[in-house]
Amino acid sequence: MATITVNGESRTFDGDPGTPLLWYLRDEAGLTGTKYGCGQGLCGACTIHLDGVAVRSCMTTIEMADGKSVTTIEGLSPDGEHRVQKAWRELSVPQCGFCQAGQIMQAASLLAKNNAPSDAEIVEEMSGNLCRCGCYQRIHAAVRLAAEGV
Repeated sequence: MATITVNGESRTFDGDPGTPLLWYLRDEAGLTGTKYGCGQGLCGACTIHLDGVAVRSCMTTIEMADGKSVTTIEGLSPDGEHRVQKAWRELSVPQCGFCQAGQIMQAASLLAKNNAPSDAEIVEEMSGNLCRCGCYQRIHAAVRLAAEGV
């Protein structure tokens, strides 16, 4: 049995420890903000924080998350007031919106470890998160705005 703290709430899982965390979050915990994109950790749609670090939940197993803290988009800021979320709204970043939870989680992880990233650091950190609509310029601008303090 695995014990995982999800958005501040302790939860247990008694199933296959090799189950991807993404499926547990969506199917068992009912947290559907984390999206299934590619299933191979290449697109970033499923990005969550595991002990504060951005990871791909499709490639992270329950066993890997056992005893750790998970934050999903729903837990980043329940009222939507995280500085990254505010910057996203300020600049109207999303087009279709599918990738945005993963983009926001990746950006929040970056800013948690580097409060003043350079443009090159933003590009590097966000490069693993794909946007089918091509909103990269707005995403970059929102990360910059969040870093400057919305």
